[in-house]
Amino acid sequence: MHELSVAMSIVESVEEETHRAGGSSVSEIVLEIGILSGIIREALDFALEEAIKGTILQEADIRIEEIPGIAKCSSCGTEFRTGDHFTICPECMNPYTDIIQGKEMKIKSIKIAFK
Repeated sequence: MHELSVAMSIVESVEEETHRAGGSSVSEIVLEIGILSGIIREALDFALEEAIKGTILQEADIRIEEIPGIAKCSSCGTEFRTGDHFTICPECMNPYTDIIQGKEMKIKSIKIAFK
């Protein structure tokens, strides 16, 4: 389950940022995760729940914002929503499209508490 390693990396990054800012704990984390990122949401939720135990994030509210997939046709330039990495352009039926949104995975914001 690679979601556990992703969760551990998130915890590590948030802890580092919190210590750098001089904070004592974290009350909220907002993550942005694209539907084409390869992350299974339920597995990440479970992994994060376990990964934050005993850390400065253990009381944090973790919110995940889902980023939709958007592709762009390499022939006609049409942009369209997609839930797949290999989607044919709905306008010109060109099979060559580029994913321009939906593969992201980032920490959008952290609410740090100070003593």
